[in-house]
Amino acid sequence: MTNSETKNFSQNVSSSYHLEDRDKCNKNTCANTCNVPKLRFKGYNVEWKKVRTEEIFENVTIKNKPSLPVLAVTQERGTILRESCGINIKYENESLKSYKLVKPGNFIISLRSFQGGLEYSGLEGIVSPAYTILNNKQSISYDFFKYYFKTYNFIKSLNIAVEGIRDGKQISYNSFKDIKITFPNIEEQEKIASFLTLIDKKIEKQKELVELLKKYKRGLLSAIFSQKLKFKDDNGNDYPAWEEKRLGDICKIVGGGTPDTNNVKYWGDDINWFTPTEIIKKYADSSNRKISRLGLLKSSAKILPIGTVLLTTRATLGEMSILSIEATTNQGFQSLIPVKDEVSSEFIYYCQPIIKHFCYKYANGSTFLEISKQTLAKLKLMIPNKDEQNKISDFLSKFDNKIQQEECILSYLKTYKKGLLQQMFI
Repeated sequence: MTNSETKNFSQNVSSSYHLEDRDKCNKNTCANTCNVPKLRFKGYNVEWKKVRTEEIFENVTIKNKPSLPVLAVTQERGTILRESCGINIKYENESLKSYKLVKPGNFIISLRSFQGGLEYSGLEGIVSPAYTILNNKQSISYDFFKYYFKTYNFIKSLNIAVEGIRDGKQISYNSFKDIKITFPNIEEQEKIASFLTLIDKKIEKQKELVELLKKYKRGLLSAIFSQKLKFKDDNGNDYPAWEEKRLGDICKIVGGGTPDTNNVKYWGDDINWFTPTEIIKKYADSSNRKISRLGLLKSSAKILPIGTVLLTTRATLGEMSILSIEATTNQGFQSLIPVKDEVSSEFIYYCQPIIKHFCYKYANGSTFLEISKQTLAKLKLMIPNKDEQNKISDFLSKFDNKIQQEECILSYLKTYKKGLLQQMFI
């Protein structure tokens, strides 16, 4: 699906569901002053109800069910079996007696709900007594409230109800019950939920496509560097045999540095200065922070040329980006400047799986893992000649472009959904 097709999808799905902009609707249908959202389905004109949450949800504190499975409450995956978290915890039967019963359809106020709303449970089990369990007192669309509890305005209202406790925060039912929420009748709830579920299915399908492409790329890289997949020149002939070379012989390895953060004269100028957290895409073209010429002179930071392969070697190991600008880095890098006649920046970048594995294998450190310049220089790589390097890089670059295209579509869909959540709820 192309970007234009994705935009057409959002337009078509909105049209098929007869979504209308409140500001463009007839004022006789509760246009501007009533409790209605900005975007609403055609034919729904009744004002939304505004009530305290205690009118809809009650606090549930059923305990003494130690035989039921223990559940975990997460913002990323919702309510899941604790064992699926990969954490092997042994529970004393006596302690489990104090855990609270959760039934399918319950909502859970977690310790961090003020950051991401409430979590829905589709499972039966038990959770820590630190959680607050909510059961609906009247007929509702569970899917509607799953979305509603993730909206910005609702989460904002949760923050007002936050009570500090030890090193975290929690929201008690006594605080929660007085929060006012605005919602439509059950029919409109289900309409909204059905629409947003359709969007979510599209997002999940796009996620699966991106992951499938990334998995396929990993397979290609493995086949190429094991030489199970071989390339031929433009005349259909085999390329010369690959040669084993040390990384230190084909790249100049350069560390980074950080100017004194307390000296304002060293910062805020025009020299790009990267940290490991910024290495998230193939090309690095602009850093979050800049340093000055004076900061460069007063630190161990060094200007790196265009084409340098940034390699994270402290704490976060083995992440890579190619500089499309001149820049510097902090000391969390050992950057690779390719020897021009030996190897290309693109080919070194595609050696990432091998380099990353080596980094983790030979890194040291008690506080955080780090691999030294000297150790990194000893890494042995099988290197083809420059013509084959370029052919391999061109092939993989086209594949990267496809992945990037699909990731852009995924990003658009997520942004589209976020906009809907802001406009379809109050």
